[in-house]
Amino acid sequence: MNKIAPENYAGNEATPPGDFEIKDYLRLDLMPHFMCPGCGHGIALRALLWAIHELGIEKDNLAIVSGIGCSGRVGAYIDASTVHFTHGRPLALATGLKLARPELEVIVISGDGDCLAIGGNHLIHACRRNLDITCLMLNNEVYGMTGGQVSPTTSESMLTTTTTTGNMESAFDACKLAEAAGAGLVGREVTLQVPTLKNLIKEGIAYDGFSFLEIISDCTEVYGRKNDLGESPEMILKQKSDLRPEALYDTVDQPFRPNKMETGVLARSDRPEYGAAYRAHAGQNRGGDK
Repeated sequence: MNKIAPENYAGNEATPPGDFEIKDYLRLDLMPHFMCPGCGHGIALRALLWAIHELGIEKDNLAIVSGIGCSGRVGAYIDASTVHFTHGRPLALATGLKLARPELEVIVISGDGDCLAIGGNHLIHACRRNLDITCLMLNNEVYGMTGGQVSPTTSESMLTTTTTTGNMESAFDACKLAEAAGAGLVGREVTLQVPTLKNLIKEGIAYDGFSFLEIISDCTEVYGRKNDLGESPEMILKQKSDLRPEALYDTVDQPFRPNKMETGVLARSDRPEYGAAYRAHAGQNRGGDK
Protein backbone atom coordinates (compact mmCIF):
# COMPACT_ATOMS: atom_id res chain seq x y z
CA MET A 1 0.00 0.00 0.00
CA ASN A 2 1.43 3.34 -1.05
CA LYS A 3 1.44 6.12 1.47
CA ILE A 4 -0.88 8.99 0.67
CA ALA A 5 1.11 12.08 -0.24
CA PRO A 6 0.67 14.96 2.23
CA GLU A 7 -0.89 17.19 -0.39
CA ASN A 8 -3.57 14.57 -1.06
CA TYR A 9 -4.76 14.20 2.52
CA ALA A 10 -8.20 15.51 3.31
CA GLY A 11 -8.05 18.83 5.07
CA ASN A 12 -4.41 19.44 4.18
CA GLU A 13 -4.90 23.19 4.26
CA ALA A 14 -3.92 24.84 7.53
CA THR A 15 -6.76 24.78 10.03
CA PRO A 16 -7.14 27.90 12.18
CA PRO A 17 -6.86 26.89 15.84
CA GLY A 18 -10.41 28.08 16.41
CA ASP A 19 -11.75 25.56 13.87
CA PHE A 20 -10.09 22.63 15.63
CA GLU A 21 -12.07 21.28 18.59
CA ILE A 22 -9.80 19.04 20.64
CA LYS A 23 -12.76 17.56 22.55
CA ASP A 24 -13.82 15.77 19.35
CA TYR A 25 -10.71 13.60 19.65
CA LEU A 26 -10.64 12.90 23.38
CA ARG A 27 -12.27 10.33 25.65
CA LEU A 28 -14.09 12.84 27.79
CA ASP A 29 -15.27 10.14 30.22
CA LEU A 30 -11.63 9.83 31.35
CA MET A 31 -11.42 13.47 32.33
CA PRO A 32 -10.04 15.10 34.37
CA HIS A 33 -6.64 13.96 33.08
CA PHE A 34 -3.79 13.00 35.35
CA MET A 35 -1.17 15.40 33.97
CA CYS A 36 0.34 17.99 36.29
CA PRO A 37 -0.26 21.71 35.72
CA GLY A 38 2.26 22.99 33.19
CA CYS A 39 3.22 19.53 31.89
CA GLY A 40 4.46 19.74 28.31
CA HIS A 41 2.90 16.39 27.43
CA GLY A 42 -0.55 17.99 27.24
CA ILE A 43 0.78 20.49 24.69
CA ALA A 44 2.29 17.62 22.66
CA LEU A 45 -1.06 15.81 22.76
CA ARG A 46 -2.84 18.89 21.43
CA ALA A 47 -0.31 19.24 18.59
CA LEU A 48 -0.73 15.56 17.67
CA LEU A 49 -4.53 15.74 17.60
CA TRP A 50 -4.39 18.97 15.59
CA ALA A 51 -2.14 17.22 13.06
CA ILE A 52 -4.52 14.24 12.87
CA HIS A 53 -7.41 16.66 12.34
CA GLU A 54 -5.70 18.48 9.48
CA LEU A 55 -4.67 15.22 7.81
CA GLY A 56 -8.26 14.02 7.92
CA ILE A 57 -7.40 10.65 9.48
CA GLU A 58 -10.51 8.72 10.49
CA LYS A 59 -10.58 7.44 14.07
CA ASP A 60 -11.25 3.88 12.88
CA ASN A 61 -8.02 4.00 10.86
CA LEU A 62 -5.92 5.34 13.74
CA ALA A 63 -4.00 3.13 16.18
CA ILE A 64 -2.11 4.67 19.11
CA VAL A 65 0.43 2.52 20.97
CA SER A 66 2.05 3.79 24.16
CA GLY A 67 4.37 2.49 26.86
CA ILE A 68 4.96 3.15 30.55
CA GLY A 69 5.39 6.55 32.18
CA CYS A 70 3.66 9.90 31.92
CA SER A 71 3.96 9.82 28.13
CA GLY A 72 2.50 6.33 28.05
CA ARG A 73 -0.67 7.51 29.73
CA VAL A 74 -1.21 10.25 27.15
CA GLY A 75 -2.44 7.83 24.48
CA ALA A 76 -5.27 6.56 26.68
CA TYR A 77 -7.10 9.89 26.32
CA ILE A 78 -7.30 9.67 22.51
CA ASP A 79 -10.64 8.50 21.11
CA ALA A 80 -9.23 5.89 18.73
CA SER A 81 -7.88 2.34 18.91
CA THR A 82 -5.31 2.58 21.69
CA VAL A 83 -2.96 0.12 23.37
CA HIS A 84 -1.11 0.78 26.63
CA PHE A 85 1.77 -1.71 26.47
CA THR A 86 4.61 -2.85 28.72
CA HIS A 87 7.65 -0.74 29.54
CA GLY A 88 9.92 -0.18 26.54
CA ARG A 89 7.92 -2.39 24.18
CA PRO A 90 5.44 -0.13 22.34
CA LEU A 91 7.53 -0.18 19.16
CA ALA A 92 7.62 -3.98 19.21
CA LEU A 93 3.82 -4.17 19.44
CA ALA A 94 3.43 -1.43 16.84
CA THR A 95 5.65 -3.38 14.44
CA GLY A 96 3.42 -6.45 14.61
CA LEU A 97 0.28 -4.32 14.35
CA LYS A 98 1.48 -2.43 11.27
CA LEU A 99 2.58 -5.62 9.50
CA ALA A 100 -0.77 -7.28 10.22
CA ARG A 101 -2.89 -4.19 9.45
CA PRO A 102 -0.93 -2.05 6.98
CA GLU A 103 -3.97 0.14 6.27
CA LEU A 104 -3.86 1.55 9.80
CA GLU A 105 -2.05 4.78 10.71
CA VAL A 106 0.09 3.54 13.62
CA ILE A 107 1.53 6.14 16.00
CA VAL A 108 3.70 5.35 19.01
CA ILE A 109 3.86 7.71 22.00
CA SER A 110 6.87 7.00 24.20
CA GLY A 111 9.05 8.77 26.75
CA ASP A 112 12.80 9.24 26.95
CA GLY A 113 13.14 6.46 29.52
CA ASP A 114 10.63 4.15 27.86
CA CYS A 115 12.10 4.67 24.38
CA LEU A 116 15.84 4.98 25.01
CA ALA A 117 16.54 2.94 28.15
CA ILE A 118 14.64 -0.33 28.43
CA GLY A 119 13.24 0.19 24.92
CA GLY A 120 16.47 1.30 23.26
CA ASN A 121 17.04 -1.94 21.38
CA HIS A 122 13.51 -1.88 19.97
CA LEU A 123 14.07 1.69 18.79
CA ILE A 124 17.28 0.77 16.98
CA HIS A 125 15.63 -2.06 15.08
CA ALA A 126 12.49 -0.06 14.31
CA CYS A 127 14.76 2.54 12.71
CA ARG A 128 16.71 -0.18 10.87
CA ARG A 129 13.57 -1.76 9.38
CA ASN A 130 11.97 1.54 8.29
CA LEU A 131 8.41 0.25 8.75
CA ASP A 132 5.72 2.89 8.28
CA ILE A 133 5.27 3.91 11.94
CA THR A 134 5.45 7.37 13.51
CA CYS A 135 7.23 7.44 16.87
CA LEU A 136 6.79 10.49 19.10
CA MET A 137 9.36 10.51 21.89
CA LEU A 138 8.31 13.00 24.56
CA ASN A 139 11.58 14.03 26.17
CA ASN A 140 11.30 15.65 29.61
CA GLU A 141 14.75 14.42 30.77
CA VAL A 142 13.45 12.36 33.69
CA TYR A 143 11.41 9.35 34.80
CA GLY A 144 8.58 11.60 35.93
CA MET A 145 5.93 9.05 36.90
CA THR A 146 8.05 6.36 38.54
CA GLY A 147 10.04 8.40 41.03
CA GLY A 148 12.07 11.10 39.30
CA GLN A 149 15.12 8.97 38.45
CA VAL A 150 17.81 9.93 35.95
CA SER A 151 17.03 9.08 32.32
CA PRO A 152 19.23 8.67 29.23
CA THR A 153 18.49 12.29 28.24
CA THR A 154 18.97 13.99 31.61
CA SER A 155 21.32 16.92 31.12
CA GLU A 156 24.71 16.85 32.79
CA SER A 157 24.89 18.23 36.35
CA MET A 158 21.08 18.07 36.79
CA LEU A 159 19.58 16.68 39.98
CA THR A 160 17.29 13.65 40.11
CA THR A 161 16.40 11.19 42.85
CA THR A 162 19.23 8.92 41.66
CA THR A 163 21.75 11.71 40.91
CA THR A 164 21.55 13.63 44.15
CA THR A 165 24.86 15.43 43.53
CA GLY A 166 24.25 16.03 39.82
CA ASN A 167 24.21 13.82 36.73
CA MET A 168 27.71 12.85 35.62
CA GLU A 169 26.72 11.09 32.37
CA SER A 170 26.42 12.65 28.94
CA ALA A 171 22.87 12.98 27.64
CA PHE A 172 21.79 10.77 24.76
CA ASP A 173 21.19 12.53 21.43
CA ALA A 174 18.19 10.45 20.38
CA CYS A 175 17.92 12.03 16.92
CA LYS A 176 21.51 11.19 16.02
CA LEU A 177 20.94 7.64 17.23
CA ALA A 178 17.78 7.29 15.11
CA GLU A 179 19.50 8.71 12.04
CA ALA A 180 22.51 6.41 12.45
CA ALA A 181 20.22 3.39 12.90
CA GLY A 182 18.47 4.14 9.60
CA ALA A 183 15.21 5.92 10.44
CA GLY A 184 13.67 7.28 7.26
CA LEU A 185 12.70 10.63 8.78
CA VAL A 186 14.14 12.20 11.93
CA GLY A 187 12.97 15.45 13.48
CA ARG A 188 12.86 17.48 16.68
CA GLU A 189 10.63 20.27 17.96
CA VAL A 190 9.75 21.96 21.23
CA THR A 191 6.36 22.37 22.88
CA LEU A 192 6.96 26.13 22.86
CA GLN A 193 6.14 26.21 19.15
CA VAL A 194 2.81 24.41 18.85
CA PRO A 195 1.95 25.20 15.18
CA THR A 196 5.48 24.26 14.10
CA LEU A 197 5.29 21.07 16.18
CA LYS A 198 1.94 20.24 14.60
CA ASN A 199 3.42 20.66 11.13
CA LEU A 200 6.38 18.43 11.97
CA ILE A 201 4.04 15.71 13.25
CA LYS A 202 2.00 15.99 10.04
CA GLU A 203 5.15 15.51 8.01
CA GLY A 204 6.17 12.52 10.09
CA ILE A 205 2.78 10.82 9.73
CA ALA A 206 2.68 11.46 5.98
CA TYR A 207 6.18 10.05 5.45
CA ASP A 208 6.22 6.55 3.95
CA GLY A 209 8.61 4.88 6.38
CA PHE A 210 9.71 5.07 10.01
CA SER A 211 9.51 8.58 11.45
CA PHE A 212 11.23 9.40 14.72
CA LEU A 213 10.21 12.73 16.22
CA GLU A 214 11.73 13.97 19.47
CA ILE A 215 9.46 16.43 21.27
CA ILE A 216 11.17 18.51 23.94
CA SER A 217 8.68 18.62 26.80
CA ASP A 218 8.81 19.90 30.39
CA CYS A 219 8.27 18.11 33.70
CA THR A 220 7.46 20.99 36.01
CA GLU A 221 6.54 19.13 39.20
CA VAL A 222 9.37 16.57 39.44
CA TYR A 223 12.29 17.75 37.30
CA GLY A 224 11.57 21.46 37.47
CA ARG A 225 11.15 21.59 41.25
CA LYS A 226 14.18 19.39 41.86
CA ASN A 227 16.41 21.71 39.84
CA ASP A 228 14.79 25.03 40.80
CA LEU A 229 13.88 25.72 37.16
CA GLY A 230 10.77 27.70 38.03
CA GLU A 231 7.25 26.97 36.89
CA SER A 232 5.95 26.27 33.41
CA PRO A 233 6.50 29.80 31.97
CA GLU A 234 10.13 29.81 33.10
CA MET A 235 10.75 26.33 31.69
CA ILE A 236 9.18 27.34 28.39
CA LEU A 237 11.53 30.33 28.29
CA LYS A 238 14.41 27.89 28.70
CA GLN A 239 13.25 26.12 25.54
CA LYS A 240 13.45 29.48 23.79
CA SER A 241 16.95 30.15 25.13
CA ASP A 242 18.10 26.68 24.03
CA LEU A 243 16.95 27.45 20.50
CA ARG A 244 18.35 30.96 20.37
CA PRO A 245 20.30 31.91 23.51
CA GLU A 246 20.49 35.61 22.69
CA ALA A 247 16.67 35.82 22.56
CA LEU A 248 15.90 34.72 26.12
CA TYR A 249 14.53 38.15 27.01
CA ASP A 250 13.49 39.10 23.48
CA THR A 251 9.71 39.47 23.30
CA VAL A 252 9.66 40.34 19.59
CA ASP A 253 7.46 37.86 17.72
CA GLN A 254 9.71 36.44 15.03
CA PRO A 255 10.56 32.93 13.77
CA PHE A 256 13.12 31.11 15.88
CA ARG A 257 16.42 30.37 14.21
CA PRO A 258 17.92 27.09 15.45
CA ASN A 259 21.14 27.81 17.32
CA LYS A 260 22.24 25.60 20.16
CA MET A 261 19.49 23.04 19.61
CA GLU A 262 18.53 22.01 16.08
CA THR A 263 14.83 21.63 15.33
CA GLY A 264 12.67 20.69 12.36
CA VAL A 265 13.42 17.81 9.99
CA LEU A 266 17.00 16.76 10.72
CA ALA A 267 17.29 13.82 8.32
CA ARG A 268 15.25 12.24 5.53
CA SER A 269 15.97 9.34 3.21
CA ASP A 270 14.27 7.51 0.33
CA ARG A 271 14.84 4.01 1.70
CA PRO A 272 12.18 1.42 0.79
CA GLU A 273 9.39 1.07 3.34
CA TYR A 274 9.73 -2.28 5.09
CA GLY A 275 6.10 -3.41 5.00
CA ALA A 276 5.75 -3.01 1.23
CA ALA A 277 9.11 -4.68 0.64
CA TYR A 278 8.17 -7.55 2.96
CA ARG A 279 4.85 -8.18 1.22
CA ALA A 280 6.49 -8.06 -2.21
CA HIS A 281 9.14 -10.53 -1.07
CA ALA A 282 6.51 -12.85 0.42
CA GLY A 283 4.50 -12.73 -2.83
CA GLN A 284 7.52 -13.64 -4.93
CA ASN A 285 8.34 -16.62 -2.73
CA ARG A 286 4.80 -17.94 -2.29
CA GLY A 287 4.53 -21.48 -3.61
CA GLY A 288 8.27 -22.11 -3.33
CA ASP A 289 10.00 -24.87 -1.42
CA LYS A 290 7.86 -26.49 1.23
